[in-house]
Amino acid sequence: MKEWKTRQLSINQYDDIINLWKKAGLPFRPRGRDSRAHIAQEMEGTDTAFIGIFDNNKLVAAGLATYDGRKGWINRVAVDPDYRGRGLAGKIITACEQFLEGIGAEIIACLIEDYNKPSMALFQKHGYILGKDILYFSRRKSPDI
Repeated sequence: MKEWKTRQLSINQYDDIINLWKKAGLPFRPRGRDSRAHIAQEMEGTDTAFIGIFDNNKLVAAGLATYDGRKGWINRVAVDPDYRGRGLAGKIITACEQFLEGIGAEIIACLIEDYNKPSMALFQKHGYILGKDILYFSRRKSPDI
């Protein structure tokens, strides 16, 4: 059985990240928060980690961990469809949790669209509890953000 190792990504893997998101069906905003410049800025901070798993030189799974000082967040968990069913999303979640706990997060959360049943099941499998009493509101300066 192959041993999959996680590692923190750098801006050098930007194209790999975007290609993985596309292949996994995740939406992204290349003119906004998902632009190379914005992601590079995020990666420079000590409160953010883009974490990936590679098969040789191919990025096959990734996730984003951020800490806002009160709560840790796991976002953008993506697995190449050709690599699903191997436990890689769980490994990304665990690596994100370790990063967040290492910088002081005592609460870790995620936001999942209501249609994404596989992601809900994945996070519930990892001990996350659905908070049905919370509604998400956002205000955006533009749809690209």
